[in-house]
Amino acid sequence: MVNWQGEVMGVYKIFLVEDDEVIASRLAAYMTRWGLEVRRAADFARVMEEFRAFDPQLVLMDIGLPFYNGYHWTRQIRRESRVPVVFLSSASDKMNIVMAMDLGGDDFIPKPFDREVLMAKIQAVLRRAYDFQTPLTVLAARGAVLNTGDASLAYRGERIELTKNDYRILETLMAAKGRVVAREELMERLWQTDSFVDENTLTVNVARLRRRLEAVGLVDFIVTKKGVGYLVEDL
Repeated sequence: MVNWQGEVMGVYKIFLVEDDEVIASRLAAYMTRWGLEVRRAADFARVMEEFRAFDPQLVLMDIGLPFYNGYHWTRQIRRESRVPVVFLSSASDKMNIVMAMDLGGDDFIPKPFDREVLMAKIQAVLRRAYDFQTPLTVLAARGAVLNTGDASLAYRGERIELTKNDYRILETLMAAKGRVVAREELMERLWQTDSFVDENTLTVNVARLRRRLEAVGLVDFIVTKKGVGYLVEDL
């Protein structure tokens, strides 16, 4: 995940316990675009079973839920885990905020909320909780996240398997995000030499990768700078 200052963070799992279908679907889609893996609670009578199965790094917890409220589930979580819990609720009076914090909540965000403010708070909580752990190494641009650990690309919740050359092209361009990478540099990265390799081979590889990216909605992700090289823009 990349924050507003461009700092790369790990790909964290977020468990979203929110019964408002509109809020939950929009929030899940937004967080996924930023490289977070999000799972929404499906059965509000079995929240703990879903929590254990997913094993998240952070929980977003509404207070007013079917069957049992968010305070109940937070008590259950705290009996076996210190995972950060961030409350989301329209019941933002002093009593509810104090109760949420007393139960071990790490933050309280009143509804309605600004999504960018929510994302900043999520990042702050994750940074505090996991700063001393080794994060996954990722590169991100335009909502696409390249995991250098398993050489895969994630975009809008979809995992894209990459060939060796696909991965090397994306790794080089995304690491240099915002800067044009010369064709010679890419050729050396792919084949460890800029000699005795037909330049058309690079063109074919980039064209094939572009088609794969466009198939999942990443149109014009790789920009050609004619006569110079290629660019992944820092949008």
